[in-house]
Amino acid sequence: MPSLSARCSATARRAALDVAPMLLSGFRHDMNIDLKADFHDVVTKYDRAAEARIREIIEEDFPGSAVVGEEDGLRAGADPTWYIDPIDGTSNFARGIAFWCVSIAAVVDGEVIAGVIYDPVQDNLFTADDTGARLGGKPIHARGFGVSDQATVLAHYPMPADLAADEEFSLRRYGALVRGFSAVRNTSSGALCLAHVAAGWADATFNFGTNAWDVAAGSLLLKLAGGSYHAYIDGVEQPAHGDFLAPDYFGHVADADFPLITRTMHEGSRLRSA
Repeated sequence: MPSLSARCSATARRAALDVAPMLLSGFRHDMNIDLKADFHDVVTKYDRAAEARIREIIEEDFPGSAVVGEEDGLRAGADPTWYIDPIDGTSNFARGIAFWCVSIAAVVDGEVIAGVIYDPVQDNLFTADDTGARLGGKPIHARGFGVSDQATVLAHYPMPADLAADEEFSLRRYGALVRGFSAVRNTSSGALCLAHVAAGWADATFNFGTNAWDVAAGSLLLKLAGGSYHAYIDGVEQPAHGDFLAPDYFGHVADADFPLITRTMHEGSRLRSA
């Protein structure tokens, strides 16, 4: 019999592939865009419909399990607990920018045991379970450039909340990153950024003020690919157990040393928690 990790991975994979045609039917077509917290935080009918369908599929395979989704919140239940971001990178999706994904993870006893990140536009299906980290069924490895003057960083930074916490620090630090790294790209979609680092297509990614559904699948994928995932709360690096719950994170390829980002995480995380 397949392991629980493998069964959760199969369900997440089935759910992500199931909703992809619906999402692609809306992508780069006219749609209504609604606001959540403010005008920086958008949502569409496709986010809501995709999450509802993913919840249905999970209930079919794991009846009574708990679900935490970006759009519909917590449904209490038993483990495995599922973390769903039906469209990670909604602002990109809504404006026709091809950098968004479906992210689904399963958690047991506070540990992520399976995750799927699916980029429907590129048809890139990333999976993470007890068989390892894979792209389209083939193993991936987080190998890349480990020194800053050769490395590419994917960072949704600074965000409005970073500027609100300390605008001078955030802009000054962003300038240092641009000067110190080969390339810095602000792409949105934290899950897909983690997947790209796991695949060795970028060398580091970081963000502040994220949610568990943004990073649960990607954190496991990166670790299983041989990369490193660091989580922070109030400037303090957190233990590995339950690290996907921390709001601030930094992920990178194997054998990398990026002290500027490490300092940014300690200082920026403290500022965001103040």
